[in-house]
Amino acid sequence: MTRAATLAEIAREAGVSAPTVSKVLNGRADVARATRERVEELLRRHGYRRRRGTQSNPLLELVFHELESVWAMEVIRGVENVAREEGLSIVLSESSGRLTPGQSWVDGVLARRPTGVLLVLSGLAPSQQEQLAGRDIPFVVMDPAGDPGQGVPAVGTTNWDGGLAATRHLLELGHRRIGLLGGPARMMCSRARADGYRAALDMAGIAHDPELLREGDFHHEAGRRIGLELLSLPDRPTAVFAGNDLQALGLYEAARELGLRIPEDLSVVGFDDLPLARWVGPPLTTVRQPLTEMAEVATRMVIDLARGNRPGAQRVDLATSLVERSSTAPPPMSSRAVDGPSRRP
Repeated sequence: MTRAATLAEIAREAGVSAPTVSKVLNGRADVARATRERVEELLRRHGYRRRRGTQSNPLLELVFHELESVWAMEVIRGVENVAREEGLSIVLSESSGRLTPGQSWVDGVLARRPTGVLLVLSGLAPSQQEQLAGRDIPFVVMDPAGDPGQGVPAVGTTNWDGGLAATRHLLELGHRRIGLLGGPARMMCSRARADGYRAALDMAGIAHDPELLREGDFHHEAGRRIGLELLSLPDRPTAVFAGNDLQALGLYEAARELGLRIPEDLSVVGFDDLPLARWVGPPLTTVRQPLTEMAEVATRMVIDLARGNRPGAQRVDLATSLVERSSTAPPPMSSRAVDGPSRRP
């Protein structure tokens, strides 16, 4: 069996002192980045891991790529529900729209030694994953923006099913020109919802019209701006599936500006089922993704990992469901197909 290198040997190979290696192991911030990276590489190469049992702090690191919407508040509520029961405090961070937090954030986490890390719509670079693993700091990704990677614990929702259900609902009401006001294509959840939309049209035998497919950014202003474009088309859609509730509300505003009534002239379906979906006029038909429950599951998962328990499944997807309210109705009589749905030639 190969003998593990001692800290003194690693220090000698790195050209630094043993106390400097110890600082890197303990996540101290007072080490130059180049030195830290050199020592980290040697620690990884020699398979050196911090001894289990080193005391972590009763903290949960919660990281968002951005904190500008009420969507984030639903997630924070779920994390807080579990953290309160476990006697843990929450450290909240934002990565300024980046889907991978910067190295300075990792340095801070190593210094704080939290019980675990929960990343929302974000991920970690392989080197960052290794740094956390080297300190036995577990992490879980909630609603991953992309492929979180093999073996990375993640909690999501059935986005494809939600896109399918939203579009089927509009088809069953008689709509045939159905627009999609999607989210950013770089995000896995956006692509899945759009794929569900396309699948529903395919199963109904309705040809895709590229003019009705638009990409937004999950914010209200994008819903208004792109909504004005869609609703000003010569052959405008009679219904729109919005990639989230905030864009749906922007679409409401666009419809008002153009003198269109919801749902008499335009049906709208959102995605998320935020509390505000019930308060707008008319109340919004939307696809509910259980954000608070997703956050609770992800938080319990990371706490279990911190206790040395492996999760029963590395990836958990909670079910979506359609919530019908008053923003959808059959299309105006003049827009209804006389001979049934439009079929491909």
